[in-house]
Amino acid sequence: MRNFSLIFKQFSRSVLLIAGFAFWGFSNAYAQADAAKGEAIFKSKCTACHKIDQQLIGPALGPQLTEETDDKYLIKWIQNNQALIAAKNPKALAIYNKFNQAGMTVFTELSDADVTNVIDYVRTEWKTMKDKKPEGDGKAAAAAETGPSSMVIWGLVAVIIIAFIVILVLNRVVATLERLLLKGKGVVIDEEAEPTAEEVAEAKKKDLIKRILKNKKLVFFIILCGTLAMGSWGWVTLWNTNVHTGYQPVQPIKYSHELHAGTMKIDCQYCHSGAYKSKNASIPSLNVCMNCHKVVKTESPEIHKIYDALGYDPKTQKYDSTQAKPIQWIRVHNLPDLAYFNHSQHVKVGGIKCQTCHGPVQTMKEVYQYSPLTMKWCIQCHKRTEVNGKGNAYYDSILAAHDKIKKGEKVTAAVLGGIECGKCHY
Repeated sequence: MRNFSLIFKQFSRSVLLIAGFAFWGFSNAYAQADAAKGEAIFKSKCTACHKIDQQLIGPALGPQLTEETDDKYLIKWIQNNQALIAAKNPKALAIYNKFNQAGMTVFTELSDADVTNVIDYVRTEWKTMKDKKPEGDGKAAAAAETGPSSMVIWGLVAVIIIAFIVILVLNRVVATLERLLLKGKGVVIDEEAEPTAEEVAEAKKKDLIKRILKNKKLVFFIILCGTLAMGSWGWVTLWNTNVHTGYQPVQPIKYSHELHAGTMKIDCQYCHSGAYKSKNASIPSLNVCMNCHKVVKTESPEIHKIYDALGYDPKTQKYDSTQAKPIQWIRVHNLPDLAYFNHSQHVKVGGIKCQTCHGPVQTMKEVYQYSPLTMKWCIQCHKRTEVNGKGNAYYDSILAAHDKIKKGEKVTAAVLGGIECGKCHY
């Protein structure tokens, strides 16, 4: 009986020990997500396409990761979404089709723990954001670079005015007290002569100016406040010079990108063919419009503006070049002459999507400038965008040149593409 009791105790201890190790391992694997590490990974790999509370190129991650509770699926999706799509996973196909089959970068280098940390960070941040502000239907705004807000500036002006009034009142009180003290000491103040209203006003003005000039603290305060006000105004003005985020001019013809690029899923480069092969994206020729609108929506007044510009008669289906006149499109995106930007370098070589710079064009009824297009904005993008050189002949030649440099071999300008026509004749 005693032996049975000892065996039972040892068995119980073993079971408890095994259970303890299992619980410890489970808690380490799934419960101890590190939001701080997740934040670092999110900022380095995800912010080019995603925000937590707003749609950027991809969807807002806060609601997406909160609604989806299957973390194992999320880990597989983030690590290699293309594999899930190829395997025809229903969830993966649903979100792939929902966002117009836009490809998402794969992150096979991230471990399960890394992805868990990112998910925990996003969910924590999203909960904090929801607690701070009420939910609403606010539109996602572009991340424009701005200086101090107008509320701060007007608040500063109000403080200056109130302080100035307080100082004037205190000066009046001090002057009154001084007169009372003089009367108490027996100093006679001549109050018999009645000055005229003009003399009183002139005397008050001179007296006020003298007191202000004599009060060194007040003079210093006025100069300091003036300097701060002018500095704030100058900072805001200079910071926003030639930054036209949100600029949305009214075009001569109402053209909806939401209809053409969004609903009808017409590829951007069908109209802006230059984006793939040249420096400029180019304004589409009206003949491109006529590929469809010879027979589509021919009764529309907006389409008739195209007919008038081309000198086209829809009844006879003939063109009269003498009646043609160009349409005065208004440019939306504009860079200074000192900035060289090549669309083909980004679209063809870099594989960058149009929405990276131009925002969700497929949802815009009228196109507006989505990004600030400043030097800082470009530099930040260049710092965080990972170069994908696989199967890309352009990067293959650059990597080959680097290998030559490492080996000490001669590298000429021609090896680096110096005799390509586009280097000079762009």
